[in-house]
Amino acid sequence: MATQMAPRDVDPPLHKSAQRMRWFIGAFEAQIERTSRETGARYRVDQICLAEVFAEWLKAFRAQKPADPADNPSYVGFAAGLMLKTLIAKRPVTVEALPEGADRSNPAYFWPEGYLYVAFCLNVRGLVIATDYHGEQHPGDELGDLRTWWTFKENVERDSGLAIAFLDLFAGEEPEWTMPEIFRSGPMRQVVARFYTPEIGEPDGR
Repeated sequence: MATQMAPRDVDPPLHKSAQRMRWFIGAFEAQIERTSRETGARYRVDQICLAEVFAEWLKAFRAQKPADPADNPSYVGFAAGLMLKTLIAKRPVTVEALPEGADRSNPAYFWPEGYLYVAFCLNVRGLVIATDYHGEQHPGDELGDLRTWWTFKENVERDSGLAIAFLDLFAGEEPEWTMPEIFRSGPMRQVVARFYTPEIGEPDGR
């Protein structure tokens, strides 16, 4: 049965569409296709687990959704971090194969699943910021730094909540390392002290 498309000027904002499972799964599958094409990695996806990721994320998203619309742009970054946290915790994707001779010093091959998750969350984050809030995302140099990725993987394996702070770091923003799973409005972020910052070490862990 054919359905009539709504006129473009009444389409919901992108941040609203992103709260629908169908949109999320379609966007995630598109990211897998794009990342596989760019890196040569092959991924296997557990579709049931992926649906669970969305359901868990949506619950967390709604639990802290700010009442003040002025906080919405900041909440986009926080929500993307929540998604990264949930993807890392639930692990819906497994890499099946890497291209021959893959350079493990490249983050895409050092941790291919994590690289895919970060790429997805950053791309959605940047798209929503640009489309709904006319802003820009400027990823930091840490995104291509193996030492940072080593620390990222090591830390989120112990505490997946730190993924929220690391996504801010990758996005070129100032991370909130202290209780990153709690959303703070712009003014609050400026006054909260930062008691913990992961130590970026060498890739061999020393």
